[in-house]
Amino acid sequence: MSRVANNPISLPKGVEAKFSETEVSVKGSKGALQLQLHASVGVSLDGEVLKVAARNSTRQANALAGTFRSLINNMVVGVNEGFEKKLELQGVGYRAKAEGNIVNITVGYSHPINYQLPEGISAVTPTQTEIVITGADKQLVGQVAAEIRDFRPPEPYKGKGIRYADERVFRKEAKKK
Repeated sequence: MSRVANNPISLPKGVEAKFSETEVSVKGSKGALQLQLHASVGVSLDGEVLKVAARNSTRQANALAGTFRSLINNMVVGVNEGFEKKLELQGVGYRAKAEGNIVNITVGYSHPINYQLPEGISAVTPTQTEIVITGADKQLVGQVAAEIRDFRPPEPYKGKGIRYADERVFRKEAKKK
């Protein structure tokens, strides 16, 4: 069996989990999330601990059990604490402003970009060159951050663009005569 799937998932106070044969739903202070289960993966609840196990002993079922254990753990952490990604804008005149569920980004194009945030995701701009994306769904937070970064990824010569806060951009030396 998968070593990852062997680890139980403890439910913190305020987090409620419901599951059936085909679906797991987790509810907490930051929201509610649902996940469709694969047919070869089963979930059981022992008090305040969720356990994920393969229903048969095939190699694929063991791998899926570990994957679904990680996904369910991310759901529990998300509805309890939430996830966040920080983006930085580097470049002259590059700025961002969050207004409700729209992020207005100016990154050197002839027009500003208005990015519509999906439901369950929020963004704040502490400064004009920072964007902080938060939400309960880890996958969706990462996807939104990647889509915003794709508007102007960092280039290797001057380092201008939108980058993750912990990203290190490899700089190239300019062409010599």
